[in-house]
Amino acid sequence: MDKVKIFKIYDDKQKLLRTTLDEVTLPLDAKTRQTIIDMVDYLKASQDEDFQKAHPNIRAGIGLSANQIGINKRFFAIYMLDEDGNEIKYGLVNPKIIKNSLRKCALRSGEGCLSVKNDRHGYVYRYAKITLRAFDVFENKVIDIKAEGYLAIALQHELDHLNGVLYYDHINKYNPEEIIDNSYLIG
Repeated sequence: MDKVKIFKIYDDKQKLLRTTLDEVTLPLDAKTRQTIIDMVDYLKASQDEDFQKAHPNIRAGIGLSANQIGINKRFFAIYMLDEDGNEIKYGLVNPKIIKNSLRKCALRSGEGCLSVKNDRHGYVYRYAKITLRAFDVFENKVIDIKAEGYLAIALQHELDHLNGVLYYDHINKYNPEEIIDNSYLIG
């Protein structure tokens, strides 16, 4: 983990975090491909206890979008482990939701974000199931990801970043813990 690229993470006061990002031209250039791979490595390292001890200013994260590191392009990285401890990693370019459930879900503990220093409390409702289409750096082709629950939430959170939307924009300002119809809580 000693060769992990350390990114400067832009906070939510930066204009770029409120910008709809530009499409990426495919085929992917080598520099962009490497940046996305570095983003996944950064996320993986951020979740490692030894790395955290060596870099106490770095917060653990499972997703990172291009504008969070100062790039105006439609791509993001995801790195997490599923319930069985299996690695889930994506480097996604020009993602789009092509199918979604009517049912919604939210994390019981609320969402967080590497660009938001002071967490905002409240439920962030998102589609419980989605199919997301994107070019994946690791597969080197356009793929469809069928996701539900926590992974679906993470993908939608990062997709929001590409459209200049932050998670707390979805929280009901008057009733942050409102339970909405046709929804459920996770965690």
